[in-house]
Amino acid sequence: MSNTNLLIVFYSTYGTNHAIAAEAAKAAEEAGASVRLRRIVETAPVEVVNSQDGWKAQAEKAAAVELVSEEDLEWCNALFVSSPTRYGGMASQTRAWLDTLGGLWMRGALAGKTISAAATAQNKNGGAEGAIQQTYVSSMHFGMIPVAPGYGDPVKFEDGGNPYGFVMQPGELTETLKKSLHYQIKRQVEITSKLAA
Repeated sequence: MSNTNLLIVFYSTYGTNHAIAAEAAKAAEEAGASVRLRRIVETAPVEVVNSQDGWKAQAEKAAAVELVSEEDLEWCNALFVSSPTRYGGMASQTRAWLDTLGGLWMRGALAGKTISAAATAQNKNGGAEGAIQQTYVSSMHFGMIPVAPGYGDPVKFEDGGNPYGFVMQPGELTETLKKSLHYQIKRQVEITSKLAA
């Protein structure tokens, strides 16, 4: 058993980031981490969500997952965040959640914890890398330690990804994508365990 407490947090409009988060939880458990899977609150008006069948269906599915809390963030020593991309950056729901963490920042409660990130975009070059980098920039203000996958495993040349974090377009998680995500999570668990030793 690892000494890593990994909090996996996602916002998902149509389900892709929810699927990434669920697979990340499996990967973390396989790596021996204690895991909590949580969601970011939906901030779009209900009438907007309900106006799109896919969005409404995902909101109903995600309701079964607990909302992320301050206690979750205090419990963890590693954080994995998965978010859609909006216009070259993270979704506003993800940004709004990060903006609520000021109290934890003021207490230094996030300092020294690792963070790794994933993002989705409709198009391959739709800004997912930027969304991941924005997540890391915010985390550095909290004193967190970004753990990117880099090109430390051959799967990063197979997945069409990048060295910053897991990226995919909407669709099914292929075996290659799962392998890539598992590599990133395993790397975060291993590094967190070393820091916690």
